[in-house]
Amino acid sequence: METKEHRIREIQPGSIGEELELVPGDLVLAVNGQTLEDVFDYEFLCRDEYVELLIRKESGEEVIYEIEKEEDEDLGILFENGLMDEYRSCRNRCVFCFIDQMPKGMRETLYFKDDDARLSFLQGNYITLTNLNDSDLDRLIRYRMEPINVSVHTMNPDLRCQMLHNRFAGDALKKLDRLYEAELELNGQIVLCPGYNDGDELESTIEKLTAYLPYMKSVSVVPVGLTRFREGLAPLKSVTAEEAARTIDTVERWQKQLFDRHGIHFIHASDEFYILAGRELPEEERYDGYLQLENGVGSMRLLWEEFSEALREEPGREISAAVSVATGRLAAPYIEKMARLAEEKFPGLQIRIYPICNDFFGEAITVAGLLTGGDLMRQLSGKELGERLLLPVTMLRSGEEVFLDDVTVSQVQGALQVPVNIVKSSGADVLAAFLGQGGFRDTDYPGYEL
Repeated sequence: METKEHRIREIQPGSIGEELELVPGDLVLAVNGQTLEDVFDYEFLCRDEYVELLIRKESGEEVIYEIEKEEDEDLGILFENGLMDEYRSCRNRCVFCFIDQMPKGMRETLYFKDDDARLSFLQGNYITLTNLNDSDLDRLIRYRMEPINVSVHTMNPDLRCQMLHNRFAGDALKKLDRLYEAELELNGQIVLCPGYNDGDELESTIEKLTAYLPYMKSVSVVPVGLTRFREGLAPLKSVTAEEAARTIDTVERWQKQLFDRHGIHFIHASDEFYILAGRELPEEERYDGYLQLENGVGSMRLLWEEFSEALREEPGREISAAVSVATGRLAAPYIEKMARLAEEKFPGLQIRIYPICNDFFGEAITVAGLLTGGDLMRQLSGKELGERLLLPVTMLRSGEEVFLDDVTVSQVQGALQVPVNIVKSSGADVLAAFLGQGGFRDTDYPGYEL
């Protein structure tokens, strides 16, 4: 294998790396005499109590550091490329792909389609398995990269080839068997597209996925998201209220059967189905520990439970303040209920909720994470915003104060002439922001990654 050089970006304070006087710019060449393909080679080889680390200093000198440490103790080294390798792009042309529905002219990184199993482990991304060869599978199993999150969509091989526009997509499902036999933890995802994988196809897919219990811990069903930029793409339609209700009925029937047999609910419909169908969200116990929050499964229930608990614990008192909240139309009704409860407990507190229509991508897109700064500025212009405007952190690119359209928080603040506070994602954070106790431009909190 060709030797790779991995440049150090940062050394964490108090770490072994700091004790060794490693510095940013040093190159890691090998661990225990082995070159490193990616971060998983590094993590696997550094688990031992004795580690030999080959470093090339800026002067060109190569030094071997002999390290004795606790097993699994981290060296405190952060690399310029977190994956320590090139990202693998997606080979599919899925009929529902959101990136294919984006307008031209946005920043280049938003158009990258990843389908990398390593990111599934590191960041929770979902992969189609079409990018994995036998060697990749062997490494997944050897390094125990779990959980692996799989974009299943359908267990019908022919239909999967059609939906992913990849003639190998059906055969790729066989890789689930290898992962199951290796007892790796799995999660699944189904993007429901009316006319493709709903109805009897959904029933069949759920039934076939139950064969991967107990190692497959959960499967989410999420509605297809359609923007207004679909010219030249496969004809698709949004999920209707009636279709949402039928999907919930199917999911809940399977939940009951599987809970009686296996003690978990396994299959979960996303919050959007319940809101679209006008039904109450499931109780907290039905989410099996919220394994699919990144797919919008239980996020509203968790937010509500966290907010309710925080509200119970917070002493009531008089508060003279007027604040506003802008969010997506999906979450707005629940944020509205929270606001009214907060106003009851804290007389003098006034909270205005503004559901923002997604004019940029199209009104069918209702989540806060896909709202743009431009839509915020246009729709909130001239509105009563009070002393501060609260925005959920999911609207921003992770670690930055930038919306999807490259508008900054400062630009929104300047245009609307009101202080903007960024609110973290828990219910307790929402209450604290209502009361002026937190949520102030905290962009270190992980935000939405498209």
